[in-house]
Amino acid sequence: MPIIKSAIERAKTNVKANERNSAQLSTMRTAVKRFEQAKTAGADNAEELYREASAAVDKAASKGLIKRNKASRDKSRMAARLAK
Repeated sequence: MPIIKSAIERAKTNVKANERNSAQLSTMRTAVKRFEQAKTAGADNAEELYREASAAVDKAASKGLIKRNKASRDKSRMAARLAK
């Protein structure tokens, strides 16, 4: 455990940021999975789920949770899957 006051505060900040980032990443992954499952099942709302997943991927990239190239790659794969 840290002893210096600023290190203690930083540890608390890191825990909060980790929880926030984990939740955001989980939301993104869930949105992508929901789209994939809907497309596999042939659901009617696949296009709407695609838009939600795409927005979630963009948001994660803007927050720095994933790199821009990964976001672009994921969106491209989803778009190709939607067009199929």
